[in-house]
Amino acid sequence: MKIGIMGAGSIGSVLAPRLSDHGHQIKIANSRGPETIPAKVLATGAQAVSAGQVAADVDVLITSVPLIRVPDLKPLLINLPVDAVVIDTSNYYPARDGHIAALDRGQVESRWVEEHLGRSVVKAWNAITAQSFVAYTSPSGTPGRIAIPVAADDDDDRALGMSLVDQTGFEGFDAGTITDSWRQQPGSPVYCTDLTAEQMLSALGKAIAERSPKRRDLAMTVIAELMGDPTSDLGKDFLVRVNRLIYN
Repeated sequence: MKIGIMGAGSIGSVLAPRLSDHGHQIKIANSRGPETIPAKVLATGAQAVSAGQVAADVDVLITSVPLIRVPDLKPLLINLPVDAVVIDTSNYYPARDGHIAALDRGQVESRWVEEHLGRSVVKAWNAITAQSFVAYTSPSGTPGRIAIPVAADDDDDRALGMSLVDQTGFEGFDAGTITDSWRQQPGSPVYCTDLTAEQMLSALGKAIAERSPKRRDLAMTVIAELMGDPTSDLGKDFLVRVNRLIYN
């Protein structure tokens, strides 16, 4: 497939080489220009393009930018084919994005994204840390393989998202519709806790909408405090261990 990736941060920069390595035609852009895309991101054949080119003539557009930047993407979608699938990886963090009233009142994050993009989206790759995304890939069928939840209103779009997740080295897990995707937002039991598919099924059911934002903010406070202490020996999988403690 022809896949455009908008955003070359911790997720987009890993998606590009992995999906390119699977034979897809990948082009990737950021807000600073194609010359700033690192060579390692392009090592398996991905092409660096300008932001204005990334959505043209693609089958799939992956948006991987901070949530507060999502509205800025709308003009870029003018060249996006009407039948292209949009996959979004963003998460709402008020400490980074500032407070967004609709989200603070409980609107599902991906519904907010859809409103600002004017397109239906698939929610994927949002619920894994950058560290685990790099470190723990494994082939399909591997025992204990980490799962990533995928939500979408259209069954075919969700299946496509799950297939692409599988190609990036993780088990694509059917997390239902976008209405249900609050269950994979920050603060939920499946968010960045490195679960298997078997564990994820029950964890999604344990999510409590009113508690997730509180736990999200608590985790951010704990993480900032520990990372700010130069004497702390945080060790491997520090973020996942904190998330498991607070979100479950």
